[in-house]
Amino acid sequence: MVQREEEQSPQATARITTKLPDPQKNPKRFSEFDLLGKVFIVTGGGRGLGLSLAESLVEAGGQVYCLDRLAEPDEEFNEVAARFAPSFQGTLRYDHVDVRDTLDLERVIESIACKHSRLDGLIAAAGVQHITPALEYAPDEMMRMMDINYKGVFYAATACARQMIRYGCIGSIVLVASMSGFVANKGLITSVYNSSKAAVVQLSKNLAMEWGRAIKHKDGEIIGGIRVNALCPGHIITPMVEKNFEEAPGLKELWEKENMLGRLSSPAEYRGAALFLLSDASTFMTGASLVIDGGHTAW
Repeated sequence: MVQREEEQSPQATARITTKLPDPQKNPKRFSEFDLLGKVFIVTGGGRGLGLSLAESLVEAGGQVYCLDRLAEPDEEFNEVAARFAPSFQGTLRYDHVDVRDTLDLERVIESIACKHSRLDGLIAAAGVQHITPALEYAPDEMMRMMDINYKGVFYAATACARQMIRYGCIGSIVLVASMSGFVANKGLITSVYNSSKAAVVQLSKNLAMEWGRAIKHKDGEIIGGIRVNALCPGHIITPMVEKNFEEAPGLKELWEKENMLGRLSSPAEYRGAALFLLSDASTFMTGASLVIDGGHTAW
């Protein structure tokens, strides 16, 4: 028999309330989004989407390390770093790393984790894209894209997971895929890019399965795990995409017609999703793909 609301058992009520933050212990609003004291890595975080996602973690109090292949952070990175209020209590740092160099990637991630004796999460956002018909794809260019878009994501995730398990940090990993991992993007002749993003979507599910109960106590008892999800953006106006528009006249107008909002997105519109996925606001979400595309794939 179904219980009415007023007849719910004390045990059922207890199970619900213990999952929520105690306002007496932490009066901060939406404290499950608080990242104070936690350490995160963002690959591809030197500019564009990766930098916007990193910014949201810093504003929530996170200690964030952006890894990118630029020898030095560019003007966009410095502008973002300069506008953080001290009250955020977060930090933004930069390290020069090419995700294709797996040994250096592993070394830098291990060094960051060792410095703080913890690592709480990763956003793997490094990626490249260019328009090339399938019949004209050179083998070396195909390997370059897969090395960055898939291998770079895979080895960033495994390097971070290794340190999270080492330090017993129950946390979250976000792999940046794309709606292009689900559909053949009309007007975008990028078969290898789309395939690489489909691979990232599948990777997120498999890593979620492997690491969901990977964190153990010293006595061997399982105390938690690492959540892994894919963030799948729609069309974003970035320097990389603006280059696509130069190569394919009319592409911007075509894309704007293809979603329900009639416009393209900006990197800042994914900040909230990143914070949600990396924080305790999403503790029961893993192996999922969060598609944010203005309704592009909904019709």
